[in-house]
Amino acid sequence: MLSCKPSNHSSSSPFNKFPKSFSTIFPSGASAFTTYASISASLMLLRSIFNDLIPYPLRKHIVSAISSLFCFFSGKQTIIIDQFDGIEPNHAFNATELYLSTKVSPNTKRLKVSKRIKDKGLSFKLDKGQRVTDSFNGVELKWRHVCYGVEIKGNVTEKRYFMLRFKKNNGDLVMNSYLPFVLKSAEMIENEMRVLKIHTLGNVRSGFKFKWESIKLEHPSTFETLALDPELKTMIIDDINRFIRRKEFYKKVGRPWKRGYLLYGPPGTGKSSLVAAMANYLKFDIYDLQLENIKSDSDLRRLLLDIGNRSILVIEDIDCTVNLPDRGHKRGQDKQLTLSGLLNFVDGLWSSCGDERIIVLTTNHKHRLDPALLRPGRMDLHIHLSYCGMHAFTVLAANYLGIKGEHRLFGEIEVLLGATKVTPAQVAEELMKYEDVDVAVEGFLSFLKQRKMEEDKLEKDEALKKVEDKESRELKIEHTYLKKDEALKKAEVKESRELKIEHKYLKGEASKKAEVKESQESQE
Repeated sequence: MLSCKPSNHSSSSPFNKFPKSFSTIFPSGASAFTTYASISASLMLLRSIFNDLIPYPLRKHIVSAISSLFCFFSGKQTIIIDQFDGIEPNHAFNATELYLSTKVSPNTKRLKVSKRIKDKGLSFKLDKGQRVTDSFNGVELKWRHVCYGVEIKGNVTEKRYFMLRFKKNNGDLVMNSYLPFVLKSAEMIENEMRVLKIHTLGNVRSGFKFKWESIKLEHPSTFETLALDPELKTMIIDDINRFIRRKEFYKKVGRPWKRGYLLYGPPGTGKSSLVAAMANYLKFDIYDLQLENIKSDSDLRRLLLDIGNRSILVIEDIDCTVNLPDRGHKRGQDKQLTLSGLLNFVDGLWSSCGDERIIVLTTNHKHRLDPALLRPGRMDLHIHLSYCGMHAFTVLAANYLGIKGEHRLFGEIEVLLGATKVTPAQVAEELMKYEDVDVAVEGFLSFLKQRKMEEDKLEKDEALKKVEDKESRELKIEHTYLKKDEALKKAEVKESRELKIEHKYLKGEASKKAEVKESQESQE
């Protein structure tokens, strides 16, 4: 008889292969979480102690040493490209940023995307912390964009750098071939994507460092559309071309490769338009510097270092922009903006920190400027922009009305332009009032006639005022002489009266003496 035993399916189960103390080997979820929390708290405590007790420079060296140790054993080499080299911008950083913007892919986790209004397409840049992989001659190269904040005197300054990692045995290839390739490629990309920009001084961003902010320069002014005397225009263009092609000459004679222009004349004569025309002609960026924003000479030096090559630095209306202490001022000199600091900025040791730069100062009142600012080497060429002449008018008529040749009223206009003072800005405003060519020219002629009448009346009033002033001065002089004559007459009358009184007194005394004498004689 077969005994029927209960079958134990668990004996054949694979779980029976584990010992019964399975739960003791693998702790429960609550126990694991407790252990994780304890370890995390310990690490946070160690990190806090590390940050609080160890100064930042020492922490940086420790982290760098640990990273170098890992790199040594990993067989990898690392190259760091900082954003700044001391206080000067690092050209290699900017070139790397531009080059890597062409290497981003849909696999990149986070990108910075931008597009200006008139840009044809989107532009992409690596966001902080993102990585991108490049290849060169079959070698894999890994890039990473690193950003971190550093606290300096209570202000947090953002530091940025690019980190490149590759195998050690490819070091010669990277440093001698790949990095020069990156710089050359960035230069080619920049030339293809070249967009003129106008830079202005933005708010203080991080720490005590000022920052230039830029937008696309879309000013349409060119030398062809500029309302200038043809000889003056030719002279300016020849001077600019001579400056651009004489790099080796400046180096040979030991001078910084820069040029200074002073534009002076009445308001509305085209000083700003000339600056824009120079920028469009040379393909130079414009840096618009407003001295009211600058607090000290050291700030001015920092800004000079941040100005790129092939650029035009403009300081408009410098005669009324700011009141600068003179060069003899010594007290707290580095803590405020001084004329000495400005002169050193224009033509001192700090002016040599860059090549192919043009400095333009504009003013309505040249005589108000310090002669030291105007000498050659600082302002090399003084350009006087005066009132509108006939040639300037024909250029404006072609620009605004499309008149390419002569017009029946041009002769009369030429005579009136020679006898009145009208700026190109006023001419342009009058020509824009009407769309019909004949109506616009007739309107401008009427404007000139009215202007001539006003100037004649003003001239007559001034002449009459001069005559009245002259007559008033003559009357004052005559009145002064009359007052002197009256005073003299009064003095003479008084003197005569006193003499008469004295004479009468003396005569009376003599008469008395005679009477006394006669009386004595009669008694005898």
